[in-house]
Amino acid sequence: MEKTDVLCTSHEKQRCGWVTADLLYQEYHDKEWGVPQYDDDVLFEFLILEGLQAGLSWITILKKREFYREVLDEFTAAKIAVYDTEKMLQLMSDTRLIRNSLKMSAIVKNANAFLQVQADTGSFSNYIWQFVGGKPRQNNWSSLQEVPTQTPESDAMSRALKKKGFSFVGPTICYAYMQAVGMVNDHVAHCFRHQELKKR
Repeated sequence: MEKTDVLCTSHEKQRCGWVTADLLYQEYHDKEWGVPQYDDDVLFEFLILEGLQAGLSWITILKKREFYREVLDEFTAAKIAVYDTEKMLQLMSDTRLIRNSLKMSAIVKNANAFLQVQADTGSFSNYIWQFVGGKPRQNNWSSLQEVPTQTPESDAMSRALKKKGFSFVGPTICYAYMQAVGMVNDHVAHCFRHQELKKR
């Protein structure tokens, strides 16, 4: 997430300062970001999206999310894992997508690694949530400047995922992933979502 000192408000709501006036961004912040996710399919989608974000803004990814859902079979790992050369060329020629060959190849690579983790452990959710002991970490940051970009947990996750064959899973990407899927509650304390998610 981009860190700014601007605090966006809507009526009486106070949001985290990285949220812009873009309604898509606000909806994502208000309804998805930081909500604990345990469904394997949802966790896979976010893993792919976070990898795509590397070097880009999150709003760029959000605006392309529906396009990716359309062309990636709704982020179905079993289908993505067997994409052939023809399919990859098709994806690389789609101007709606981020046409980065390394990122595109990583989508297929990560689908295969994801399926292997499922086969080995029975559940990607159980595997990935072990890095925070199975339940969300409740942080209490007073400002965006306090929020880390990586932690010992995201470092450990990164190393483990790389050993499993995943790409675009550096410590910073892993921490952004942990924030997105609710493994940590990193809504700042004055954000209205902080207390709502703390109760979960």
